[in-house]
Amino acid sequence: MNSTFIGRAYGQFFGHAASIGWRLLLIVALVLVVHVAVTLVRRVTELLVRRSRDQSGGFGFVTQKPKFVTLIRLVGNCVTYLTYFLAFGFFLEELGVNLTAYLASASIIGLAISFGSQGMVQDMVIGLTLIFSDAMDVGDIVEISGTTIVIGRVEEIGLRFTKLVNFYNQRVFVPNRTIANVSRFPSGGMDAWVHVQIPAGADKTEAAQTIENAARGMWRQFGTIILSEPGIGEMRAIPDADRDVLCVHFKIWPGQGNVVETTFRQQMVAAMRSFQPNYADWQVPVTYGPVTGS
Repeated sequence: MNSTFIGRAYGQFFGHAASIGWRLLLIVALVLVVHVAVTLVRRVTELLVRRSRDQSGGFGFVTQKPKFVTLIRLVGNCVTYLTYFLAFGFFLEELGVNLTAYLASASIIGLAISFGSQGMVQDMVIGLTLIFSDAMDVGDIVEISGTTIVIGRVEEIGLRFTKLVNFYNQRVFVPNRTIANVSRFPSGGMDAWVHVQIPAGADKTEAAQTIENAARGMWRQFGTIILSEPGIGEMRAIPDADRDVLCVHFKIWPGQGNVVETTFRQQMVAAMRSFQPNYADWQVPVTYGPVTGS
């Protein structure tokens, strides 16, 4: 009688333990599946964006809004953290802890942490605002002002920090709550227009070739400052003057206009003096902004 009772008790105990073990294994398996699925979606999305930037065509919203990657990361992180949170709760429930009490205590702890981390909450609110607004986009060159002024290319807009890559290829993490103003360069940099006056009597073809060679040489020499190949306009006559002008367009990193105003201008003045010895600096004016004509 006693042996039969003990055998049944052992059987029930091990059967219950096996049942718990299988449920725990099922929870672990589900967590792993969700984690792999979220990681896969993030990787595929980032791959599509990279291909869209490298190739013509594109993938609609993914190409037009590079912040799509940030949104996917945000959703993926939320799903992952929520999965881990619920899985831990189910683990505790299997060990005899009431799931409702676990959720309630977690809510109270989260509320206490939020009151004690108001800066973090501000970061998250402003981060969401930046993500869903058009203040800036991933890939833009922007100037962010607040406690400090930072110029860089936007690499990531997160819930805590906005990550920029500056002129020196340094990654700068700007806390979202410190962002007061955003100056955006949507065209990918700052436009500089150099208007080179051609001396009267100079060989126009030779002068134009000299200017073009110098502009392309600047691009090769200062590739980190001059962001794209210089554009050479058509030679045009200056009204009421016996001279022509040739316009060169540079796309430069913001705040680095000195390379155009000083270096390139000096090269142009020296080159034009071979045609006209008294050629002056004022004959090579530099302007900035979205000038469309040449």
